[in-house]
Amino acid sequence: MGAYAAYTDQDLLAFLNEGDAAAFEEVFVRYEPLLLSFIYKKIGDEDASKDMLQDIFVQLWNQRSGLVVQTLASYLFTAALNRIRDGFRHRVMHEEHIAKLQQLIEEEAGGTDHRIREKDITRLIEQEIAALPDKMRQVFLLRKDAFMSNRQIAEELGISEQTVETHMKRALKTLKGRLGPELFMLVV
Repeated sequence: MGAYAAYTDQDLLAFLNEGDAAAFEEVFVRYEPLLLSFIYKKIGDEDASKDMLQDIFVQLWNQRSGLVVQTLASYLFTAALNRIRDGFRHRVMHEEHIAKLQQLIEEEAGGTDHRIREKDITRLIEQEIAALPDKMRQVFLLRKDAFMSNRQIAEELGISEQTVETHMKRALKTLKGRLGPELFMLVV
């Protein structure tokens, strides 16, 4: 039994205020098992409980000279509850940040998948347009990309407007058959 074991908590507080390390050791011996058990019951993590307990006693030592408390036990258990609350707040914030990060990653992955699919679809459409017969492809591209009228296309290619219209109808029918209705809608 230590030399300070017979002293009351109030006596130990007075000694702590004077910077007495032996009084601090006695406070540790008295309250360490109780506080550790209290914290562990609240959070269920032994290592985190020990870390919190260490923080509480470090805080007690660091504030020893200006410490004004009614009872040592209430001070220590209140400090423990505050540490536990801070730990929960920190964990909740950490989990929220992780959830937000996960959401961003998923959105980015979804966006990446979307861009990849979009490029694949665009490449497929371009391949099907390139596979059209030459004149049909020319008519289709002049209408689609250059926004030319049948008359302008006919003049450009030296063919009749009726031939332009026929090439356009056949191009659309061919593309719809090869691409399917959903992708065809992207072409027109």
